[in-house]
Amino acid sequence: MLALLGFLTIAAVLAAILSRRMAPLTALTAIPVATALAGGFGLKIAPFMLHGIESVAGVAGMFVFAILYFGIVTDAGMLDPIIDGILRAVGTNPVRIVMGTALLALLVHLDGSGAVTFLVTIPVMLPLYDRLGMDRRVLACAASLAAGVNFLPWTGPMIRASASLHVPVMSIFRPLVPVQLAGLAFVFASAWWLGRREAKRLGLRDPARGAAFPRELAAEARALRRPKRFWPNLILTLLLIAGMIGLRLDPVVVFMVGLVLALWLNYPDLGVQRERIEAHSRAALLMAAILFAAGAFTGILKGSGMLAAMAKFAVGTAPPGLAPHLPFALGLLSMPLSLLFDPDSFYFGVLPVLAETARAFGIPAVQMAQAAVLGQMTTGFPVSPLTPATFLIVGLAGVELRDHQKFCFLFLFGASVLMTVVAVMAGVFPP
Repeated sequence: MLALLGFLTIAAVLAAILSRRMAPLTALTAIPVATALAGGFGLKIAPFMLHGIESVAGVAGMFVFAILYFGIVTDAGMLDPIIDGILRAVGTNPVRIVMGTALLALLVHLDGSGAVTFLVTIPVMLPLYDRLGMDRRVLACAASLAAGVNFLPWTGPMIRASASLHVPVMSIFRPLVPVQLAGLAFVFASAWWLGRREAKRLGLRDPARGAAFPRELAAEARALRRPKRFWPNLILTLLLIAGMIGLRLDPVVVFMVGLVLALWLNYPDLGVQRERIEAHSRAALLMAAILFAAGAFTGILKGSGMLAAMAKFAVGTAPPGLAPHLPFALGLLSMPLSLLFDPDSFYFGVLPVLAETARAFGIPAVQMAQAAVLGQMTTGFPVSPLTPATFLIVGLAGVELRDHQKFCFLFLFGASVLMTVVAVMAGVFPP
């Protein structure tokens, strides 16, 4: 009975989110409460929800402060010299242009936002592509690859995986560092190959160097820039990353302190500080609210026993020989699954059941989380029709959705498969 109730709950949540009949926040809260009431749990639902919310509090806090921090240092112009340097270096050489596109997208994606990455990268690089007659699909592909492989502890998929399985985000990320490095090598190798192919197609044997276009900022953006604070901002950012990865400091504490330092450093005026926080708080608070709702959702599934019952049913029906290979199979399938599930429905609806099933076979939940983030809405999100970022890419680059998907899919899937294989070779999870 509990297993059936659990499957009905997840099916209802998936249907509500994918059909856009309910927002994720509403679906993740209302549906499990309704099914738990139908199951006779009554007032026990409240402590179930509270326990789930407490389990994701650190992850939600990290996301809020990370978004605010990167918003502040970007406003202050930390990326400006880097962007200008890339534009000067690439000149009119197609190989350098495509590799510079990937590098720029990689750096901008430090804030964890795919939308911001494409909003900065594509308009900056598009004039170079158009001037030389380069294929705009190459621009979209290079930016998509760099953003997709760049899964950092504060990016959406990593945070969702951590929140849904109640696994510390750094426990997921640290073992994947060499895997991500292999993915980044694939990104730049692909960019080099695409650039060579474009140079050959255009007949450019000896491309010129030198910046093709100056970059200009709007007056409002210029007023916020603090060019003399470039090095302090860069050093602060590197210290924060080193603290999380090298010293294993809790990310929420690191970004909370980092935000305070960034505000003092760049905008000491209290009124300006308030304006900058308000400018970036909408996206941060919306995601935090969804994470708390997801915590309540998984809290109900776990506390009521539905999750355990579903896993027991899955264990009874799964072939025993498949059990040790669940992380590897999920790693291979995670990128194509981005075309079927949006991030909230997969990470909060599907992944907990898969992880609980794997746990019954002795496979740690962290391995399932790691397998999922190797493709599900990482390399998969730039071509998924379920994410707004995909339509942002094709709109900014001026290409058709089907052309973008057809051109990019094999590159993105190839990156996901490569990282899965490297994860097995590195011992992150079994083959």
